[in-house]
Amino acid sequence: MSVGGRGLGESFRLPFLLCFHTGGAAGLLRFVSRRTVSMASLDPTSSSSPFSSSSPPAASAHDAVAATSSSNIGGSTATSSGIDFLSLCHRLKTTKRAGWVRRGVGDPESVADHMYRMGLMALIAPDIPGVDRERCMKIALVHDIAEAIVGDITPSDGVPKEEKNRREREAIVHMCSLLGGPRAKELLDLWNEYEESSSVEAKLVKDFDKVEMILQALEYEHEQDKDLDEFFVSTAGKFQTDLGKSWALEIASRRKKHSE
Repeated sequence: MSVGGRGLGESFRLPFLLCFHTGGAAGLLRFVSRRTVSMASLDPTSSSSPFSSSSPPAASAHDAVAATSSSNIGGSTATSSGIDFLSLCHRLKTTKRAGWVRRGVGDPESVADHMYRMGLMALIAPDIPGVDRERCMKIALVHDIAEAIVGDITPSDGVPKEEKNRREREAIVHMCSLLGGPRAKELLDLWNEYEESSSVEAKLVKDFDKVEMILQALEYEHEQDKDLDEFFVSTAGKFQTDLGKSWALEIASRRKKHSE
């Protein structure tokens, strides 16, 4: 994605990015007037970044977020930053899932729609020994949050996986830096956990991501007489957990019955 012809990795001012993506909301305009943050200063890989070091990017990102934490937790600054962050997240409600758009689905779901039902999956999931369902809900709410800035990048876009991860990492660091405080660090930790599949909760939520997609595909097939078989093919054999596998089998069974 580019803004004004310049890539996300280049140095430009965060308030401009925020105003661009929120339609110049009044709260963000106030943010522009009082705070300017260089993109390069938050890029954990930039040589000009005050957070650059020999540490891995994730550690540098934590430093960037920590540096923006307000000492006035719960005060007017924290309140303003929270509303700025939530205003930016509005983009998740208006960004349509690109896969459905490309297949001509009418009135396709938004990124926020997708994340919400994943959160419900975590809420209603049966108790599994060693799995923290509350953490699953948090990961589900965070896993695609960077798409508020970079949009829904899919394999059809031809963007290499490494480049997609770089764009999304820059976006999540910006969003956490905007939010500030301990919740920002938690949000970044959850996002990294999902990206790296570093916990049983992250693996389960990755299954929820695929289950939600094929369930939505089934619903669009029923409602709009679409053939969305490619979504089922692309996820076949890729579920990592027993719950993910069982839900996927149930969806496949219902699809087969409907086609008979």
